Amino acid sequence: MATVTVILRTDRINKKGEAPINLCIIKDRKYKKIPTHVKVDPKFWDPKKALIKKGCPNWQRLNKYIYKQKDDLEAGVLDGETKIKSLTVKDLKNLIYGPEPTDFFKFADQACETYLRAGQVGTYDKNKSIIKKVKDFVEEKPLNFQDIDVDFLTRYEIDCQVELKNKVNTIHKDMKFIRKLFNDAYRLDLIEHKDIPFNKFKLKTEKTHREYLSEDELAAFEKVKTNPGTRLELHKDMFVFAAYAGGLRVSDVLKLTWANFDGENIHVSVQKTKAQLSFLLPDKAVEIINKYKTEQTTLTDYIFPMLSNDLKRDDIFLMDNEISTATAYINKNLKTLASNAGITKKVSFHISRHTWATRALTKGISIDKVSKILGHSDISETQIYAKIINEELNKAMQVFNIQKPVTEKQESEEKSAPQPEAQN
Repeated sequence: MATVTVILRTDRINKKGEAPINLCIIKDRKYKKIPTHVKVDPKFWDPKKALIKKGCPNWQRLNKYIYKQKDDLEAGVLDGETKIKSLTVKDLKNLIYGPEPTDFFKFADQACETYLRAGQVGTYDKNKSIIKKVKDFVEEKPLNFQDIDVDFLTRYEIDCQVELKNKVNTIHKDMKFIRKLFNDAYRLDLIEHKDIPFNKFKLKTEKTHREYLSEDELAAFEKVKTNPGTRLELHKDMFVFAAYAGGLRVSDVLKLTWANFDGENIHVSVQKTKAQLSFLLPDKAVEIINKYKTEQTTLTDYIFPMLSNDLKRDDIFLMDNEISTATAYINKNLKTLASNAGITKKVSFHISRHTWATRALTKGISIDKVSKILGHSDISETQIYAKIINEELNKAMQVFNIQKPVTEKQESEEKSAPQPEAQN
C-alpha cells in the first residue's frame, strides 16, 4: 500500500530563505512529490511532527490547509489502489491530479545545451534552428509534449514543404531530432509512452546518391598543376590527403597539429563524434604532410596552414566560425580544381571522405575496419558505401553477358527495312 507524507524541501530554498512544503506519495521505495504551494523558513518547521511551528505567521491556517490536501490525497490514493492494486506512484499521481504537461521548448533548449557543453557547436546550431522552425510554426506560443500529436506533425511537415520549401530529407532530419526529444523525455519518465506520436507517424526519406571520385578521377585531380605556395595548392593537398588518410572531415584536417603526427601515424580526436582515432598514414599522405614542415615548425602549429596558430582554441564559437569560413573557401577552390581536372561531378571536401571509403572497400579493407577509421557509431552508416561498391561491381559484371547471335531471318529483316532519308 502507498503512504502519503508531508516533507520540507530544504534542497529548494529560494532567495527569501523559504523552502517549499510538498506532499509525497511513497510506494515500493519509489516516491512522487506534489507541491502544496506553501513555503516557510526552515526554522519554523518541525520535521518530527511534519508541522509548521508556532511563531510562523498564519501557522495554524497553513497547517490546516496542508493537511486538508494530505487528507484528500490519501483518499484518492486509497480509492485508486482499491480499484487497481498494481498502480505505481506515478500512476497514482496521474490518476488523482491528471498527467502533468511537460514543456517541449524548455526540454529542447536544455537538450541543445548539452551539445554546447560538449563543444559541438555545429550540432548545437543545427538543432537550435530546428527548434526555431517549430517555434515559428506555433507562432511562439507555449507548447507541451502532449500538444504534439500525429495531426500536429502532419501539419508541421506540410508547412516545411510548402512554406519553407524544405526537401524531404531535410524534414526527415528535423523529425529525427524531435523524435529523439520524445524518446529522451520518455526515458526520463517525463511523458507517457502513449504521448509519443512517432509510434503512428512515419518518417519519410528519399534515396540520395553519395558522390565520390573514381581512381582515374582522383589521379586526374592529383595531376592538376598549381603554383607552389598558393591557397589553391594547399586546398588540393588537403583534399588528396583526406582521400588517403581515412577520409578525415575538413574540420579534423584543419585542426591537425604536428603533435597529432608521430612521423608515421595520425592520432586524432574526431570533432563530430569525439572518437579517438589512431592509424598508419599511407606514403602519399605522409609525403603531403612533410611538404608543410619547416625548421620553425612547433608541435602546436597546425599542419595545414589555414587557421592561424594564434587562434584562441578554447573559444568554441570562434573556432567554429573560423572553420566554417575556411571550409567555404576550400570548397570554392575545389570546384576550380575539379573543373581543371575535367571532373564534372560536384566536388566538395566531403567527397574526399566518400572517396576514401569506397577505395578502402574496393581494395579489400574489411567493413568493420573502414567503419572504425571513419568513426561511425553504427556500421549501418558504412554499409551505404558497401552498397555503392556492389552496384559498381554489378555494372562491371554485365560485360560477361553473352550477346545473342543474330539469326539469318533477323539479318534479312534488318536489310529489307526502309532506311531513313539522308538529311541535307
